[in-house]
Amino acid sequence: MTEMIDVKNITVDYESMVRPDKVHTSLYSDADIFEEELDKIFNNTWVWVGHESEVPEAGSYKTAMIGRHSVIVSRDRKKNIHVLLNRCRHRAATVCEGKRGKTKSFMCPYHGWGYSLDGALRAIPKPEEYEGVFDKSELPLISLRFETYQGLIFATFKDDIQPLEEFLGGAKKWIDLFVKQSGGFPLKVLGDHRFRFPGNWKIQLENTTDAYHFPIVHKSFVSSVDEQTADIFDFLDGEGHVEDLGNGHSVMVMIPELVDLDKDLDDPIPERFQPLAEELAAEGHSDAEVRRMVRAVGGSGFNLNLFPNVACSMAFFRVLAPVSVNETEIHHVALGGEGAPAAFNQMRLRLHEHFQGPMGFGTPDDAEAWERVQKGSQAGTGEWILLNRGQNHLTTSPDGNVSGAVCSETGMRAAYQQWKKMMTA
Repeated sequence: MTEMIDVKNITVDYESMVRPDKVHTSLYSDADIFEEELDKIFNNTWVWVGHESEVPEAGSYKTAMIGRHSVIVSRDRKKNIHVLLNRCRHRAATVCEGKRGKTKSFMCPYHGWGYSLDGALRAIPKPEEYEGVFDKSELPLISLRFETYQGLIFATFKDDIQPLEEFLGGAKKWIDLFVKQSGGFPLKVLGDHRFRFPGNWKIQLENTTDAYHFPIVHKSFVSSVDEQTADIFDFLDGEGHVEDLGNGHSVMVMIPELVDLDKDLDDPIPERFQPLAEELAAEGHSDAEVRRMVRAVGGSGFNLNLFPNVACSMAFFRVLAPVSVNETEIHHVALGGEGAPAAFNQMRLRLHEHFQGPMGFGTPDDAEAWERVQKGSQAGTGEWILLNRGQNHLTTSPDGNVSGAVCSETGMRAAYQQWKKMMTA
């Protein structure tokens, strides 16, 4: 008999909705649950808002979302980074609508209140009308607490939260490995594209450590590459694994030989990258430099999921922003090397376009699958989402973490246990 959970009560029993082997389907489709997620999760943890390379110099800024909150990541004239709530202190209008760029200040378009790059209120039209009412120093843009790790910027509304590095925990090792893919240069954001799909944010969260879907959903991508590359992506029966890193984070190792890009630099250069190697050598780069860049150009052999909103996915950042219970915005962020040869960064972009780009093979197929999951989740009245694959074949990783085969649902179970912990706190 189908198990039923009444999710219409004012107080939802989240403890019973996340089991060791399944979660209730209403986690995808119940609007009241979604509203509580925004508060209990996105307002109460570290959320990724950008990479330092996106605000490279004084005056640089980018906008980002923490749940439904619009924020500005800015670098002031002293080159200090700030994360500011994108809301005028007067009547709440946003003071910045650009995706990214450079500016000398932020100004409210409604009444002209002006703010400096660090958020200080600097100018008010007809200031005499506020004489004796307040001092400008009392009303800066609201600053959020933020911390960085390896150039990744995380912000939070919670003042008494654990330090970022403690929250990242076992994921730090994998972030350290991920940033090696810039070929010996500092990691740099090359650009991004954004799209929305009609589905819940957790569907995409699950996808990052779901190898099981790859040969089915991405059959068209595999058919578009050479035989050597196709063999690399035939990893379901390989030596990879999925590891629970704690705090909802997880890693899926698909191509173990590409985990550490500083190793095995003497291996033969793949045929598909031979022209790149020749071009780099012709530019005067040493053999060691060429080999390091060629090995790194295709990205790392793993997907790292950082709960709740960003994945370091092989060669790019995938960022999710929940819009509503059945709509999510995705940012795919292409990465390269700051100061790296143009040929290296161009190859990174071409590979990104081939799979993640809006006209690529991977993104449209993934989005179709996510949309169909959302549609199907609304069929039936009390069904469950299964997360039990590989549950009886778990091992312990060298780092002491729970680990399963590459096609196991270990990462999803990790994320939902953190979800339950935060929703029941």
